[in-house]
Amino acid sequence: MKELVQLFGQQLLEAINLTKNLKSKYDSKHITNIVISGLGGSGIGGSFMQDYLMHSKSKLPVFVNKDYDIPAFVNEHTLFIACSYSGNTEETLEAVSKAAKQKATICCITSGGKLLVLAGKKDYPIIGLPSGYPPRSAFAFSSVALMKMLNMYGIISNSYEKEVYEAVAIITEEEKAIAKQAKLVAKKLLNKQIFMYCGNGNEAVTVRFRQQLNENSKVLACHHVYPEMNHNEYVGWRTKGDYTVINLFNGFEHKRTSARFEITKPIIKKYAKDIIDIHAQGKGFITKSLYLVHLGDMISVELADLRKVDATEVKVIDHLKGALAVL
Repeated sequence: MKELVQLFGQQLLEAINLTKNLKSKYDSKHITNIVISGLGGSGIGGSFMQDYLMHSKSKLPVFVNKDYDIPAFVNEHTLFIACSYSGNTEETLEAVSKAAKQKATICCITSGGKLLVLAGKKDYPIIGLPSGYPPRSAFAFSSVALMKMLNMYGIISNSYEKEVYEAVAIITEEEKAIAKQAKLVAKKLLNKQIFMYCGNGNEAVTVRFRQQLNENSKVLACHHVYPEMNHNEYVGWRTKGDYTVINLFNGFEHKRTSARFEITKPIIKKYAKDIIDIHAQGKGFITKSLYLVHLGDMISVELADLRKVDATEVKVIDHLKGALAVL
């Protein structure tokens, strides 16, 4: 897994090259809302784009669907994007079936499986992904493919490519510094209870980091978002423990949210072992987000090494899928 994580910058370039020659443009005049449906490593790209579209002040509402069911508002004016790396995610397949019944405009992002077959039969627009990766390590491919799909429907401009290239340049240039920081942070997380905080608009990156700690490092972690955190979880900081807190900043936090982070820190310091501030590099929203994704991924595999666990293994998920298959 570590080798795959280290190839993130290269994978981003490959993803751009794989999608740049897709010239088809699709009619979007009838679209009034977007639903991106996917789970786990396949679905986090949807959350990523939801944050981006909010940041870019898109006028189209975006809903990220992570279930068998779909929202009742889905209709002929919905752009429904199904994301499943394997193409066999049962929740996503059922959601697509329901979206079709509600006459949504459907398109797909996958490497194969039943979703690829279905897209072929129904003539749904599709962006194919390279196969053979654990879904969470294919984030570069799936996220860039999602950006391209939204671009093909006229939802976002071509400027996303420039930001991806900028992210690659920074990740490449800062490779040694990122690796060093990842090792230092991982040491502070070892045998600790992990709390992660971010500002609104940076949640997808934070969730991605938490998921990577879950799957790669085999640890539990929790996260919350400012300013909501100050209205509930803040009051829970009353007991000392082996807590390490990570604050993730992308530089686009509301000025009042930034003030909340600083006001809250002294309270948390009374009870936590350590507070780690992690700041994104780059200028654009996409660039900063991709940088934080890579750093979080690196921390997760370094923590896996410290804990002497196999970062790739997800036997418990395989067991769950097997148990569900016989029901």
